[in-house]
Amino acid sequence: MKVIIRDTTGSNYDMLSRLVARHMGAFIPGQPTIVPINMVGGGGLIAANYVATVAPRDGTILSIVGQGLIADQALGLSPQFQGDLRQFNWIANIESSNQILVVWHTSQTKTIEDAKIRETTIGATGGGEASASVQYPAFFNNILGTKFKIILGYVGGPQINLAMERGEVEGRGTNTYASYVATTPHYIEKKLIRPLIQTGMRKDPAMPDVPLLLDLALSPDVRPLAEFMSRSSTVGRPFATTPGVPAERVAALRKAFAEMARDPAFIEDARSMKFDLNPTSGEELAQLISDIINAPEAVRKLMGPALVPKESLDKK
Repeated sequence: MKVIIRDTTGSNYDMLSRLVARHMGAFIPGQPTIVPINMVGGGGLIAANYVATVAPRDGTILSIVGQGLIADQALGLSPQFQGDLRQFNWIANIESSNQILVVWHTSQTKTIEDAKIRETTIGATGGGEASASVQYPAFFNNILGTKFKIILGYVGGPQINLAMERGEVEGRGTNTYASYVATTPHYIEKKLIRPLIQTGMRKDPAMPDVPLLLDLALSPDVRPLAEFMSRSSTVGRPFATTPGVPAERVAALRKAFAEMARDPAFIEDARSMKFDLNPTSGEELAQLISDIINAPEAVRKLMGPALVPKESLDKK
């Protein structure tokens, strides 16, 4: 079996995928070896298109799909995506944590209100709207009136982190709080990054002083868009196999994942990597993704322009 990784080595997607690859095979009939393969590019589109249209439809391919692609399909923003995420067979949401937009501690932008006054450079992956790292700052620009200048073209999250450290950009478009804890814990411990805003259905207890999008004073016409964005963020790290896999194999993969998630060796390995995982079932995830993609037309009509970067877009 193979797990297709949409991001670079050392990223949150990469580390979570390799964690699963080390353990899940023991719970799948036949106990197959799972080989991690990084397939980077297009803000995750290359990997997603491979899973959607090229990969074998026999349950031997696994992948964590980029969160931003779900909203992207709902709004029809990226014709480069050749599949339909409603046809993917969802195994589990492996990680649930609020999305946060952060700036480096040296940035003069200290709060989300500051970001409405001064231009703040924000690093993003890929080449367009399919990446969540583009969607979040674009949304804040278009809906909240911030002045983020989005710098496209970074290969992955680790490269944006390095750009922040070097002063190439002031911040990163989005990442989960849990990811920073796992991949760059010193950012949190030494307060090297400053979260400006968090997006989710409720405030993360670890960030009580970081404003939640839904807690802001939002006009009645904007609140449904903020709710769409917040609901999309709860997708987390959605783990799937390809479309067209026989139902009994999908059931076996879901069962294997659930058994792995309860296994002491897996839990200890996850904790050693500073992952505090709270997976949700494939059935719940499939319903959530379907609800997002099938959101009311009036909301989708307004959300499309809200996620498209305008004059703040640039390339590194």
